[in-house]
Amino acid sequence: MRLTLTPGLGPTAQRQVLAAFGPPDAVYAASHSALANVIGDPAARLLLEHDASTAVARALEWLDEPGNALLTLADAAYPASLLEIPDPPVCLYVKGDVSLLKRPGIAVVGARSATPQGESNAEAFASVLSRAGLVVVSGLALGIDAAAHRGGLAGQGRTVAVIGTGADRIYPARNGELARRIAAEGAIVSEFPLGAGPLTHHFPRRNRLIAGLARGVLVVEAAVKSGSLITARLAAECGREVFAIPGSIHSPVARGCHRLIRDGAKLVECADDILEELSLVVPEAAPALDEAVPGVGEEEAAVLQAAGHDPVDMDTLVHRTSLTPEALYAILLTLELEGRVARLPGGRFQRL
Repeated sequence: MRLTLTPGLGPTAQRQVLAAFGPPDAVYAASHSALANVIGDPAARLLLEHDASTAVARALEWLDEPGNALLTLADAAYPASLLEIPDPPVCLYVKGDVSLLKRPGIAVVGARSATPQGESNAEAFASVLSRAGLVVVSGLALGIDAAAHRGGLAGQGRTVAVIGTGADRIYPARNGELARRIAAEGAIVSEFPLGAGPLTHHFPRRNRLIAGLARGVLVVEAAVKSGSLITARLAAECGREVFAIPGSIHSPVARGCHRLIRDGAKLVECADDILEELSLVVPEAAPALDEAVPGVGEEEAAVLQAAGHDPVDMDTLVHRTSLTPEALYAILLTLELEGRVARLPGGRFQRL
């Protein structure tokens, strides 16, 4: 803890001194000159002189709470998959079931500003993958991440949230209830010290852990400039599989997925595609994306067919159905109340 809670001594320097001297007690027993030969004079002086006792005491108090754990590179419980990435964290703060970190995982990531259909897809895919025994790994963000965690909790594989803050903080606050459920039924993981806030540079580092913990990464929706694409790139660099769900050519959050597919990611239409690629058993009754929705009347079915699977505005629906706007609004309201369509910004609707 003292080694990793010394401000200004980054993960690279931490790994360098551990590689050079061995366990942390040997690091602190080394002379200033010996340390300076490895990490330079300023870092060596910082290492030996900084008083981290307050931060260490706070971390020890946190560890006394039920369900909290600290894993180091020397622990047998440290996930072997992270040892395969170029810069594994020296310490991991874990809240929840530590054993999940050593089980086969699949990362499911995507846009924070996701479409209702995207969130529905993420949750459905994650549920099937979890029922097949995979741990669903994501980043606890709004949108696709949150939906993926909900799906993961629905199966026996459960879910792991890798966060960009200290393990004692919840970000974003809107996911507070979900985070508490993950801590109770899955695991929350962070490499950042307790109390660390959601700083911008934390999230690319979080993304590399999401990629490192998983056997593959599924991108559900993503803009061209998206952290999800960073996660996918890092996964590919580590030899992991990359999967992407295609979307509408008119949707900004589909363009990132289309770019990944052009660059070699595997196009998937159902969770079975991922399980087959990973040579895993497909659970029974795995749902496909375009599964029919029973239980609607003739007019409602016609409107759903006219809506297709892309966001659509009222004028287009009027043209496709030949219904009056008044009649169409009444049918759409019924479908919305039944959870079959969602109302989007700009007066558009999307079939779910």
